[in-house]
Amino acid sequence: MSDGINHEIVKITVPLEYASQRLDAVLVKMFPDYSRSRLQQWIKAERVLLDGVIPRAKDKVIGGDQLELHIEHEILDQGVVAQDMNLDIVYEDDDILVVNKPVGLVVHPAAGHADGTLQNGLLFHDDKLHEVPRSGIVHRLDKDTSGLLVVAKTLKAHKLLVEQLQARTVHREYQAIVFGVLTSGGTVDIGIGRHGRDRKKMAVKAEGKQAITHFRVLDRYRGHSRIKVNLETGRTHQIRVHMAHIKHPLVGDQTYGGRLQLPQGCGDALKEMLRGFSRQALHARKLGLIHPSTGKHMEWKAPLPDDMKQLIAVLEDDIARDITEDDYDLEDFSDEYTHE
Repeated sequence: MSDGINHEIVKITVPLEYASQRLDAVLVKMFPDYSRSRLQQWIKAERVLLDGVIPRAKDKVIGGDQLELHIEHEILDQGVVAQDMNLDIVYEDDDILVVNKPVGLVVHPAAGHADGTLQNGLLFHDDKLHEVPRSGIVHRLDKDTSGLLVVAKTLKAHKLLVEQLQARTVHREYQAIVFGVLTSGGTVDIGIGRHGRDRKKMAVKAEGKQAITHFRVLDRYRGHSRIKVNLETGRTHQIRVHMAHIKHPLVGDQTYGGRLQLPQGCGDALKEMLRGFSRQALHARKLGLIHPSTGKHMEWKAPLPDDMKQLIAVLEDDIARDITEDDYDLEDFSDEYTHE
């Protein structure tokens, strides 16, 4: 593996039913783990032999031909070091794994985060992920967003999961705590692009990439709402940008949340909680997809992390404090005017 590549030679007979079909089309059918473009590249690189002869992509097979394919499993991201870490893996088989990412864990190395990322941990968990693009990571969550991510363990699974994401058939459901009391749910359908001045931020732009966010109210508090969010698209910071755009930013969002807002009349416990909640209150709670090998729909759920549970408890207690005070006032009033 010194050249960063694992070499494998596969010899196989072309089925008779593929007679008179183009070689590249036949390769796609016989090697579904690889994309058509990759197989065509291998033909051009003379890593495919048909009856011992170097063919062209457009050559027709006759059926019964002896096909020899020199597969190169490239060791991708060689600079990413495998690191032992305690991953919360909620499901795993030969094709995929689903991980519940904690708050504070970066998904893959980037500027300022050379290691200690989910990708480092995945490579330690399974060394074969070196052979899959980005170690099988097909979608991401922000550093301070918790919840479910699916990882492809094979090239075939990677290809099919990417196709599902592009076709918008992967079901992703989030829960978030936002500022403001929402009266109902809705849909935000407006493009998102890179911020004009701050390149680390995203912004709503009509000419940006299409972004569609659906949300529904689960609970209402004194000055906040807990919402369920479903994504049709997966743009960077999509939920955070869209909710800020409709004036309901996520609690704790240091990038898009603006100045801290304290609801009028809220108690000290809630004030302390809001002042100390320094990450966006966002959790990828549910993930659903078609399994790349079985073709069956699978779905997973991850409970809310402790910090969001504590935030919800304080929000509920703050409302209960008002109810309790009102009850005392009613009891005092009733006692004062009781007739014997």
